[in-house]
Amino acid sequence: MKKRDIIVFDMDGVLVDVSESYREAIRATVRHFTAKEITKELIQDYKNSGGWNNDWALSQKIIVDLGFGVEYHAVVDYFQSIFFGASGTDGFIGREKWIAQDGWFERLAVNYDFAIFTGRQRAEADVTLRRFAKEIAFKMIVADDDVANPKPSPDGLRMIAARYPERKLWYIGDTVDDARSGLAAKVPFIGIADNKNPRHSELVALLKKEGAIAVLENINQLETVL
Repeated sequence: MKKRDIIVFDMDGVLVDVSESYREAIRATVRHFTAKEITKELIQDYKNSGGWNNDWALSQKIIVDLGFGVEYHAVVDYFQSIFFGASGTDGFIGREKWIAQDGWFERLAVNYDFAIFTGRQRAEADVTLRRFAKEIAFKMIVADDDVANPKPSPDGLRMIAARYPERKLWYIGDTVDDARSGLAAKVPFIGIADNKNPRHSELVALLKKEGAIAVLENINQLETVL
């Protein structure tokens, strides 16, 4: 009998709308250290250039590019303080929204198994998955602190493939780094480009250029291409 394929999801921008969480935390962190406002378009421009999967590093990069010096640990400490908030859940992370519609995972589970390869730290992934996805059975979850090399390295996808060597993997992501990770791991990649993304058309073109076999507006359209 044929082994079930495994759909591997990135989290941010794929399973979870982070436009008011991580993206706003970047803007607030930059504002804190520079007193300057940056746009969502600017953040997407950095993301589209590749290599900026780590939002702490991206925040520091933007701060430096604006002409200010700041230590990396200071950026991380401030970012995390506003992202988690005083209670651990009342910061920007509380603004997140689950993207999958009711019943969507249940329909896919008839034919597919699920896994996650995310650029989040394990603790950040756990908070959101406990909030939104307690009933979903993920075969494996690989976070940024589980791999030696961050995306666009394919380490996470290779870990999942090694655990399930007879399964075909599909990777679903929303950034150039996700696409490059899938390409390096020789895993078919399906891109997500939300139509509300401030650089939507550019992102669609970039994901296709990086080898996406399809680009969708959100994961609720995934059944149309699998």
